[in-house]
Amino acid sequence: MKHLVSMKQLTEAEIMGILDRADVFKKYGIRELPGKYFVSNLFFEPSTRTKMSFEMAERQLGLDVLPFEASFSSVLKGETLYDTVKTLEAIGINALVIRHLEDNYYDQLINRTSVSIINGGDGSGQHPTQSLLDLFTIREEFGSFKGLNVLIAGDIDHSRVARSNADALKKLGANVTFLCPTEWAGEFDSVSEWDEVIGQSDVVMLLRVQHERHEEESVFTNNSYHEQFGLTETRAKMMKEHAIIMHPGPFNRGVELADSLIECSQSRIFKQMENGVFIRAAVLEAVLKGRN
Repeated sequence: MKHLVSMKQLTEAEIMGILDRADVFKKYGIRELPGKYFVSNLFFEPSTRTKMSFEMAERQLGLDVLPFEASFSSVLKGETLYDTVKTLEAIGINALVIRHLEDNYYDQLINRTSVSIINGGDGSGQHPTQSLLDLFTIREEFGSFKGLNVLIAGDIDHSRVARSNADALKKLGANVTFLCPTEWAGEFDSVSEWDEVIGQSDVVMLLRVQHERHEEESVFTNNSYHEQFGLTETRAKMMKEHAIIMHPGPFNRGVELADSLIECSQSRIFKQMENGVFIRAAVLEAVLKGRN
């Protein structure tokens, strides 16, 4: 595997292989890769969890990380993403983690550069490492995916997390239901009433309302959205005893879910963040070894 840009490219066996390797890293520690590799993280959108966990994984793998800040680069002079990548290829970079506002930005890169590309999120398209860490967290909890009922609620149409997880979870045998305002469903079939699905769900995954991707101002206030489409304390009481709450972050407290639920006993939100380091180390290892 020279690149990782979409969950659609991974077979079930490849997904499970990455999860297994992350499990080894979590149990026994992340081991340094033999050889010398240079990597850089090109983030053209704000990020905390993804960017920092990639950098933590890179350093634990013993990689040389070259800093990159879009606001201090030749991007401000009009340099294209392709030319930035070709410049970094020329100076010896082996792999790039890229987050970009354009959907499918990687299509212009992967057949035109020797640098390995790891997609750290493209527009409203895909976010494969987030999906993998979500899968890892779910497998830690339930052992497998077959027959699990996963509810994904929130701004579905604008969510790369929803798309990545829908592809992967269905491939692994889970049942996926989407809950959102009808106008936010995009290409997905969805429901709009919690009572239909909350009691049957094993995993309740909330998604942030992405105001920055909406062309028109939302008709919802924070309070009205929470009351209609958020996971309230009352709705949480209707969940199965063993069900878990997830959110890729960043979360809006009191909007997607009640503040009191973020660190409740059923929440795995900060566990997801912890698992992100192990998953991203496993992906980096697989991609860099795949170059040989």
